[in-house]
Amino acid sequence: MPVALLPQVLVTYRPASVGVGILGAASAALPFSLLIFLAFVWLNRSLPGMPILLVGLILNLLVISANGGWMPISPQTASHLSGGGAAQGLPAGSRFGEKDILITSEATHLEFLADRFLLPPWMHYATAFSAGDVFVAIGAFWLLARQREAPIPQME
Repeated sequence: MPVALLPQVLVTYRPASVGVGILGAASAALPFSLLIFLAFVWLNRSLPGMPILLVGLILNLLVISANGGWMPISPQTASHLSGGGAAQGLPAGSRFGEKDILITSEATHLEFLADRFLLPPWMHYATAFSAGDVFVAIGAFWLLARQREAPIPQME
């Protein structure tokens, strides 16, 4: 699905100060990308894991759309990433990472769906993820795991 990834790549490589506002082109890229992914998953919903993946994409689209086109992350959650100093000095509303925006928990719409979960410290990989991301991961894992069970077509 390169068409769905292209808007996300464009957002990732734009300067953090460009297009952050609700009307900015960058803030429309992530929801647009998710809509393309949703259409693809919907068309393939009969495959194993796709219904779960669909739920995750819908949850992420809801929270992103409710918060101006960006995945919200609280300053408290962001402070746990990159050694604790990543969010220091950034005002609320600043882009954080590629697809997140710093918003206080109180100001976040659908905060329970935001990037608010962290991997345990013993994993030595600092990242924040959302409930939607969990559903996407489970659905993708299920899809990939079930592919091994499919019979291999024989050529005659």
